[in-house]
Amino acid sequence: MPGLVLRMFPALAWMRRYSRADLRQDLPAGLTTAVMLIPQAMAYAMLAGLPPTVGLYASTLPLIVYAFMGSSRQLAVGPVAMDSLLVATALAPLATVGGPEYVAYAVTLALMVGVIQAALGLVRAGFLVNFLSQPVVGGFTSAAAIIIGLSQLKHLLGVDIPRSPQAHKVVLAALERVGEVDLYTLALGVAAIVALVWMKKRVPKWPRALLVVAGSTLIVWAFGLDQGGVAIVADVPAGLPAPGLPRFDVETLQTLLPAALVISLIAFMEAISVAQALASRNRYAVDPNQEFVALGMANIAAGFFRGYPVTGGFSRSAVNDQAGARTGAAGLVTAAVVIITLLFLTELFFYLPKAALAAVIMTAVFGLIDLGKVRQLWAVDRADLTLLGLTFMSTLVLGIQTGIGIGVGASVLWFVIRATRPHTAILGRLPGTTAYRNVDRFSEVEKPPGTLVIRIDASFYFGNVSFLKQTFAKHLADPKIVDVVIDGSSINRLDSSADAALRELAVEFAERGIGLYFAGLKGPVRDTMQRSGLAELLGERGRHLLVHDAVQAALQTRKAQGLQAS
Repeated sequence: MPGLVLRMFPALAWMRRYSRADLRQDLPAGLTTAVMLIPQAMAYAMLAGLPPTVGLYASTLPLIVYAFMGSSRQLAVGPVAMDSLLVATALAPLATVGGPEYVAYAVTLALMVGVIQAALGLVRAGFLVNFLSQPVVGGFTSAAAIIIGLSQLKHLLGVDIPRSPQAHKVVLAALERVGEVDLYTLALGVAAIVALVWMKKRVPKWPRALLVVAGSTLIVWAFGLDQGGVAIVADVPAGLPAPGLPRFDVETLQTLLPAALVISLIAFMEAISVAQALASRNRYAVDPNQEFVALGMANIAAGFFRGYPVTGGFSRSAVNDQAGARTGAAGLVTAAVVIITLLFLTELFFYLPKAALAAVIMTAVFGLIDLGKVRQLWAVDRADLTLLGLTFMSTLVLGIQTGIGIGVGASVLWFVIRATRPHTAILGRLPGTTAYRNVDRFSEVEKPPGTLVIRIDASFYFGNVSFLKQTFAKHLADPKIVDVVIDGSSINRLDSSADAALRELAVEFAERGIGLYFAGLKGPVRDTMQRSGLAELLGERGRHLLVHDAVQAALQTRKAQGLQAS
């Protein structure tokens, strides 16, 4: 039981040995992250179509829950751009953006995401994220970053542009309204973007988002720009929300379930990737399944506290780590600062221009467009680059959920194709040695006369039986082949279908007068052959340790039978 409690609450381990030295690191890290989180949380809530205060609600209790249950010591949990866009995409068709029903749906979505993630963690289903291959995630993230940026055009231009998950529709709508652009709003937004980019390059340690938010708020207040058409946040309700559950029914749950599943996996993928990177840098390990549980409980807390889905963010986690965070106590400090802000400082946000929040979002998400990944895949794996491109274009043109669905589907299909068409190699002997190598890679190798030596670089199972049969048939069309030696050193598993296929080949080869030999078979494969009776059928021909031994045995057998391979 103590071990279970410690596994469910990793914070107990660092709390036992917590010191003043840790506090001296965690306190400024938590404060620094809070300074970054507050404007981002408000901006991302706006991106999700929610009142800015909902973003702050999602930055309180969820952080406290994760601090105690998360296995990462530096992961900064809270609202992020990707989740916010997914929320907006899922909820926009269901209710008036920003209205009470819309907010209730967002809160319900947080609860559903939390339950799904916690359940997946408890049944140790972290492996499901493996279906989100890196090319798919890269293509989806880059396209989503563009969609997120374009969604902020209406705040940057000061005109009403209808929401759409399809990038081209947003661009066309913006071009149609270009004559209605509010110049004060545009100037303020562009100045905010320039300031954010300049500070990132020149003074990267400064709290860029906070400084831009504070500066733009002062400008609007001092010059009365809100009276001239610049949209502001206006009233932000002070205080903490009363905990409770939103009203929902079975129909609502069914409607939101696809979005909840997508957000659950995407959010976990984002969090676990940055958590593992930070853990490696700081020389400790994170538990993926416990991260699933911790993020799930954080989202359940967000739902109870009128927040919306949260996860671990890339930029804030990096800042938290660079600021010196040693334990989850830094997250507790961040949550405390947000709570103090909600209780006493909300009036400071009245004149905050929405254009400044749009600038914060746009500069943050455009950094997610990974051109380096494209260059890497061009050099390493063109097939994976095709997957990235397909996911990118599908997401950009068809929308978020459709794009990720197509990307995952294409990734799984490509995996199946590769698994059912494994790599095989024809081998020849290196002169003067007993080593056998691929004839396509080693021009100096010598093929043994009359003997086909072939290596199968995959487990032999029902999915690739037909392909391998076709491969044998193609090579045995040569009448000069009188023996076949299969290098089984790369075969890790043999299922019943493959065993039956090998038995058929052995019988067919015997009828055609072709000898069948095996070399380098692994223990589990030999065990399967033994149980099925195939080992008895093959006899000594299936027990050679080295390819060279099998080739020599084939030649000796032919000599003994008075046959000469040509």
